[in-house]
Amino acid sequence: MKVGFVSLGCPKNQLDTEVMLHEVASAGYEITPEETEADVVIINTCGFIESAKQEAIENILDVAWLKKNRGLKAIVVTGCLAERYREQLLDEFPEIDAVLGVGSIHNIVEAIEAVTVKKKKGSKRKYTSFEDKESVRLGGDRILTTPDHMAYLKIAEGCDNRCAYCAIPLIRGKFRSRPMEDLVAEAKQLEALGVKELCVVAQDTTRYGLDLYGEYKLSELLQRIIAETNIPWIRLLYCYPDKVTDELIETIRNNDRILKYIDLPIQHISDHMLKAMNRHGDAAMIKDVIRKLRSIDGMIIRTTFIVGFPGETEEDFCELCEFVKETKFDRAGVFTYSREEDTVAYDMPDQIDEQVKLDRMDLVMREQLEINEANNQKMIDKIVTVICEDYDPVSEVHFGRSYADAPEIDGKVYFRSDKRIAPGSFVKVRIREVLDYDLLGRALIDQNK
Repeated sequence: MKVGFVSLGCPKNQLDTEVMLHEVASAGYEITPEETEADVVIINTCGFIESAKQEAIENILDVAWLKKNRGLKAIVVTGCLAERYREQLLDEFPEIDAVLGVGSIHNIVEAIEAVTVKKKKGSKRKYTSFEDKESVRLGGDRILTTPDHMAYLKIAEGCDNRCAYCAIPLIRGKFRSRPMEDLVAEAKQLEALGVKELCVVAQDTTRYGLDLYGEYKLSELLQRIIAETNIPWIRLLYCYPDKVTDELIETIRNNDRILKYIDLPIQHISDHMLKAMNRHGDAAMIKDVIRKLRSIDGMIIRTTFIVGFPGETEEDFCELCEFVKETKFDRAGVFTYSREEDTVAYDMPDQIDEQVKLDRMDLVMREQLEINEANNQKMIDKIVTVICEDYDPVSEVHFGRSYADAPEIDGKVYFRSDKRIAPGSFVKVRIREVLDYDLLGRALIDQNK
């Protein structure tokens, strides 16, 4: 029997898909990348914000069409949308045969058997499993869905921050760190598989260890991974500014294999908005952390902002725009506030008109685009180290990323070379042109070019 997977949402969700892939393959099922060839399709959904929910629903409808028209036997829905809207999914999508919550991914084989073997015996019951997400074991063997040279390492699950706009604590539960020994062992396994770039993720990586060890332990974890592996690139994502300690900053500064790159979700700079969002810390703290991080030579700071949060005044928004203009973040994403049920912000007064949200997002993004263009122009004629990802035979260029570009988030470096470069190889590239958010250059192995 062939099983297909659709994985939606963030890298943290992608790791859950990889665990399910391993369990399904270990049970003897054949994994197929083609949904049209599958007997069963598993859709691992995201349910964080409205756009993610819509994407999940569209995928369910697409796969439901296969069930009606192409002989697909069963549909299994897992992930955040399944955890959050279990009853609605079963009521509104009769094509769905099984729904699993985020704490039940290790029951995926049982779910497949329930919707195939038992259905053959005449059972019409839907399979559901919603185990306690806060007591489920974390981690597990997985089949990587990333390129061979990079992988994510999820160091914790859930979140305790309880930002007013966010449903993650409701969906994923409280913050739970994985034991350091397990994480170091997994890093070693990934190195043995050929991983050269390790992206450390959690809902809040900087909180790591507080629940297990009574103090922040991200710095110690990084030092253990540095000491016990030779993985050349280690990248930090989802670091909250209020927990970026001086110790962590020095660990980044003093270890060449920890990339001088940090993902630092700020969301706003107005103290009025930060308080309303229930963000920890204030504008002064955020600016101080940025100042300390920028004392590290070559440091790249990526951030995200939310515009249109309930009660955001023109004054609040102008303060954010000035902050963006003055701080000149290397990378930034801007999102409009998404009104989510069961969050504190859902019932807040002074909800902002959708068009106003979009206009504000556009203004910030245009400012950031100018910053990006100016930063990229400064890269002309500089030499950067690039991890090669692949070769495009149509345009006859290789492409990859520098340390300044996180997978699937930031731009790419395209480069020409008279020699084919294997994916996962590191190559020096001299930058020659700017292509919007991307760079174009030539590999230095072609010395005369």
